[in-house]
Amino acid sequence: MFDKKVLVAGCGRSGICATKLLIEKGEEVILFDENKKGELSADKIKENLGEAGNSSKLEIFLGQLTGELLDEVSVMVISPGIPTDASFVLSVKEKDIPVWSEIELAYYYEKGTVVAITGTNGKTTTTSLVGEIMKAHNPNSYVVGNIGIPYTQQVVNTSDKSVTVAEVSSFQLETIISFKPHVSAILNLTPDHLDRHYTFENYARCKADVTKNQTDDDYVIVNYDDPETMKWVDKLSGNVIYFSRLTQLDNGVCVKDGSVYVYENNISTWVLDLKDIQILGDHNVENVLAAVGITYYMGVPVSTIGKACTEFKGVPHRIEYVKTVNGVEYYNDSKGTNPDAAIKGIKAMKSKTYLIGGGYDKKSSYDEWIDSFDGKVKKLVLLGQTASDIDKSARSRGFVDTVFVKSLEEAVKYCYDMAEPGECVLLSPACASWGMFDNYEQRGDMFKEYVNKL
Repeated sequence: MFDKKVLVAGCGRSGICATKLLIEKGEEVILFDENKKGELSADKIKENLGEAGNSSKLEIFLGQLTGELLDEVSVMVISPGIPTDASFVLSVKEKDIPVWSEIELAYYYEKGTVVAITGTNGKTTTTSLVGEIMKAHNPNSYVVGNIGIPYTQQVVNTSDKSVTVAEVSSFQLETIISFKPHVSAILNLTPDHLDRHYTFENYARCKADVTKNQTDDDYVIVNYDDPETMKWVDKLSGNVIYFSRLTQLDNGVCVKDGSVYVYENNISTWVLDLKDIQILGDHNVENVLAAVGITYYMGVPVSTIGKACTEFKGVPHRIEYVKTVNGVEYYNDSKGTNPDAAIKGIKAMKSKTYLIGGGYDKKSSYDEWIDSFDGKVKKLVLLGQTASDIDKSARSRGFVDTVFVKSLEEAVKYCYDMAEPGECVLLSPACASWGMFDNYEQRGDMFKEYVNKL
């Protein structure tokens, strides 16, 4: 129990779910939003809260925080979309009020065992696959976090026999205090969210913090093939277990003769044949290896792991086949929200490709993405805030086959008019969706809607 009120900052989904949890647990809550655009009202927020909106323990505060209000507060729970250097967050810290992430709040009420998966790319696919494996082993397993289900929404269902599989972002890891997974994973590290973290080192440090409370009884699964991740190994807590697509390991999870093995002290255990997995691309082989490592060290039998891996069909918006129209295959990779993720989308294509890219500016560099086209991209169709920057990057790298469009619908229509039988159309933006769409899911759903109307 908190000795004073809990301040929840942000009235989006994360803040709403955190507020509901706190009120259910009997806490007094101030739900706060600066509401700079004037789009919120107390009535609308109460409507979103449902029954919790009528609680006598709830106060809604829209506007600028005051010192008098902060005197009533014991802890602030911050939504992941709010920067930790926002002026009101700094004023809270100056009062020595702890700032918690939503996952820290949920963990406060967690009764079971936690798995946490982070990294720049592959989190959602790996988390989904780990969730399927864990559910096959233990029906009392839950998949939460950045994957779209707030941890605070699900934690009330946990028990001493349950497993929570959480996809966690750098935004969420910035403000953890005691959050401690039994098995964590860092899949890879490439520059992302530099508009928020400013430097790659700051961003990588947030990711590495997934292990900061782990002990010698816990495990962290690490990508042996990723040089940036390997730079942080000496700073990680817990037992480090490697996975590798390219190198045979004495200890860890790796590929040998087309099969996945777990090695312990150079003794191998066969798990599955790679030809039997249903998800495309070398990056998905890495996701499978990570999932095998995570679940093996969670005590799941290899027979259960192998069966679940071969039955897994992937996740929506990640190199998702949509439809073939007039001999042209359409793929939705809306979750390719940064250049490194989008590179994996291109590499998975098997023929000449019309690539739809562009979106919100996260201060990324697009040069490596352009270089990965390698003669495969026939036309780069650009939209959104970053279109001109991507075009400049493309031309500086010698790629001039670009075209600008004003909307995603126009992009799909252009590709429909131009692509020839045997070619592909790929939505893989290399940018976030904000500004034009609410999130990458909405962007991907609209792409599928436009394609299915062709």
